Amino acid sequence: MRHFILLLSTLTLSLSLQAQPTATADSSGLAASRVLTLKECRRLALENSKGLAVGRLEKEIQHETHLAAGTNYMPKVTATAGYVHTNKSVSLLNRSQITAFNTAGTNLAEGLLGTVQNILANYPDLAPLLGLVKGPLGNAATAIDGVGHDIVKAFHTDTRNLAAGAILFTQPLYMGGKIRAYDRLTHYTELLADEKLSQAEQEIILETDRAYWQLVSLSHKKRLADSYRATLQKLDSDVQAMIREGVATKAQGLQVAVKLNEAEMTCLKVDDGLVLCRMLLCQLCGLPLDTPVRAQEEDAGELQVNTLEVSPQTDIALVNRPELNQLELAGKIYAEKAKIVRADFLPQAAMIGGYAISNPNVYNGFQNKFAGAWAIGLTLKVPIWNWGEGRHKVRAAQAEAEMTALRAEEAREKITLQVTQESFRVNEAIRKLNLARKNLEKANENVRIADLGYREDVIPLTDLLAARTAWLQAHSEKIDAEIDVMLTRAAWRKALGTLRE
Repeated sequence: MRHFILLLSTLTLSLSLQAQPTATADSSGLAASRVLTLKECRRLALENSKGLAVGRLEKEIQHETHLAAGTNYMPKVTATAGYVHTNKSVSLLNRSQITAFNTAGTNLAEGLLGTVQNILANYPDLAPLLGLVKGPLGNAATAIDGVGHDIVKAFHTDTRNLAAGAILFTQPLYMGGKIRAYDRLTHYTELLADEKLSQAEQEIILETDRAYWQLVSLSHKKRLADSYRATLQKLDSDVQAMIREGVATKAQGLQVAVKLNEAEMTCLKVDDGLVLCRMLLCQLCGLPLDTPVRAQEEDAGELQVNTLEVSPQTDIALVNRPELNQLELAGKIYAEKAKIVRADFLPQAAMIGGYAISNPNVYNGFQNKFAGAWAIGLTLKVPIWNWGEGRHKVRAAQAEAEMTALRAEEAREKITLQVTQESFRVNEAIRKLNLARKNLEKANENVRIADLGYREDVIPLTDLLAARTAWLQAHSEKIDAEIDVMLTRAAWRKALGTLRE
C-alpha cells in the first residue's frame, strides 16, 4: 500500500513539473486581455510619450526659428502712423514781427505825414498840398496794412493737431556676416533638437523593453511557481493520506507543509509583481492603467533568444550616438556665435527708403492737408573704438567652442568604453544562459534520479524536496538568464545608437 501511494505521488509530481502547464487567460483573470508584441509596445510608447511630445514641439520651434532667420536676407517693410495734439501752435514770427506786419501801412503813413508836417512848418505856402496828400496816403496805409496782415496770416501755422505716417523699408547690404552666421546657427539648433528627440526615443524604447521583458519574466516565473505549488499541494495531500495510513510521519508532513507555504508566498509575490508590471507597461504605452494586457511571449514555452556573441563596433557608435552628434552640433553653434559677436564690431551697411506723409505739411508752403514725399539712401555704421570689448567677447565665444570640442572628445572616449562594456555584458549574459541551460539539464537528471530513488524507498523525502527545489532554482535562473540576454542586447544596441533599427 505504501509503495503504491509513493509511486502515485512521485509520478504525479514528475508529470506536473515537467508538463509546465501554460497559464490560460481564464486562470490569470485576463479573459479579454490585449496581447501586445514588443514592436507594438515600442510604437505605442513612442506615440503616447509626453516627453517625446515636448521634444517634437521643441523641434518644431527650432524649425520655425530657422525659417525666421532666413527672412533676414530680405528687405523689411514697416508702416508707422501717429497723431499728436498740442495746446499751442508753432509760430514762425514773434509777436513784435506780427505787430509790425499788421501796422506796416499805418506806421509808414504816420512817418510820411510827420515828414510833410515838418516841411510845411518851414514852407507854409505848401499847406494846401497837405489836403491833397493826406487822402491817398491814408488809402495806401490801409492797403499796406492789408498786405502785412496777409503776410502774417500766411506765416500762421496750425500745428495743434499733427498727423503723420510713413512706409519704410530696410535692405541689409553687409552686416559683418551676422545674418549668414545666424542662419547657420539656427540650422544647427534645429538639427540639435532632432538629435535630442532621437536620444529621448531610444531611452523610451529601452525603458519599454525593460518593462516588457520584466513582464515576460514574471509571467514565466508565475507559471513555474503555480506548477510548483500545485505539485506540492498534491504531494501534501498524498503525504497526509500516508500519515493517516501510518506509512509516513508527521515530521515529513511538516516538511512538505513548509515548502508549500514558501511556494504560496512566492506565488503571492509574483502575482503582485505582475500587476505592477502590467500597470507600468500600460503607463509607458499610453494605455489606462487598468487595461488588461499581455505580452506575446508570456505564453511561449521557450523564449527565442539570440545567443550569437557580439563585438564592440565602436565605429558604428561614433557615427550614430545622438549624444556625440549633439556635442558636435553644439561646437558648430558656438563657432557661429563667435562670428555673430565679431559681426557687432565690423562695419555694417544697409539701404533704406520709404514714403512719408503728414498733415500739416510744408511741401507747398504751409498747408493743413495731407501730402508726402519718398526718399532713398544708404546707412553705414563703422565702430571706431570700444576699448577692446569686441576682442574680449570674441575670445570668450571661441573659448566656449573649444570647451565643447573637448567635451566631444571626452564623450568619444566614454562612448568607446561604454560600447565595449555593453558588448562584454551581452557576451557574459549569453555564457550565463548556456551555463543555466546546462544546470537545468543536470537538475532535470537529478530530479529523475531522486524520483526513482524515492520510488524505490532508498531516498528520503527531504532529498526529493531538495532536488525539486534545486530544479525550481535552475529553471528560474534560466528564465533570468534569457531575459538578461534580451535586456543586455537592447542596452548594447542603444550604446551603438541603433536601438530603433
